[in-house]
Amino acid sequence: MSKPTFLQSSGAPPFVDRHYPKATELLQHWDGEKKLDGTTIIGVPLSKPSISHSGASFTPGVVRKLMQSYSTYAVEGEVDLRDSTVLLDAGDIHMHATDIKESYRRIEETVTIILGENKECIPLFIGGDHSISYSTLKAMNEVKTGKIGVIQFDAHHDLRNTEDGGPTNGTPFRRLLEAGVLKGEHLVQVGIRNYSNSAYYHQYAMENGINVYTMADVKKNGIGEVIRETVEYLKDKVEHIYLSIDIDVLDQAYAPGCPAIGPGGMTSEQLLEAIYLLGKEESICGLDIVEIDPTIDFRDMTSRVAVHCLLDFLRGRSVLNR
Repeated sequence: MSKPTFLQSSGAPPFVDRHYPKATELLQHWDGEKKLDGTTIIGVPLSKPSISHSGASFTPGVVRKLMQSYSTYAVEGEVDLRDSTVLLDAGDIHMHATDIKESYRRIEETVTIILGENKECIPLFIGGDHSISYSTLKAMNEVKTGKIGVIQFDAHHDLRNTEDGGPTNGTPFRRLLEAGVLKGEHLVQVGIRNYSNSAYYHQYAMENGINVYTMADVKKNGIGEVIRETVEYLKDKVEHIYLSIDIDVLDQAYAPGCPAIGPGGMTSEQLLEAIYLLGKEESICGLDIVEIDPTIDFRDMTSRVAVHCLLDFLRGRSVLNR
């Protein structure tokens, strides 16, 4: 029996224009055998450790679906991502239904295997809440040759103690520091803002040598200058740079689907500029995008920012691939 002409695959876009290639066409599903050379999406659907209500486990699927809402072409620079970009999709890491520590172990095991066998892979982790960053970075630290530095876009320090609530989405960088996976001087936090942190944790950041750019710094110096300074600072200390993008770095006007919304944050334009600039840096070894809850979002506004973060990162990489 031949397939009927008008029968589409499930999830296919409802409308197709032959002259309007969609971003979803960049995705190449991994068969488990082909080498993962280059940028690779890996879903990390874990949100149970969140200290606030979160449905961030649904985000990987929503982000993939929304890629069919955008084209592969950037008017600025006249760049078509199809000309220089391979975007592999390795699928989602399967989480344990009730055991959070087992879920962390699965993340670490999966990332260790993938990166251990695919040295040229640049993972793009789609969370999930921010607790996943501990496991992704711990695994990457085990397989990468050389030191890894982190640029963390966030309203919060995420340096909470683990005694009061265990490993949550407020503790990943505290845990990384205490485990010796990451040095304080190798962590740069961008977008930290008022009334989202306590004096105790801000002091902890200072005492541990973390380089902090507040929203006041971003507004005063401009995001371009902040990124330039950050990259120059880390290049003298580490061989690789990892980006951790907590979407609550954005002002609540741009991220209604974030569990920890608040005023006074970045605009989506500032964040996308930063991600594009960092995409052009050869030392970037991977990134995560976390803290988006599609169940409370409005018209997928917040998940759409995540899609644009991916596309602008790829646009930056295209400069390197020319």
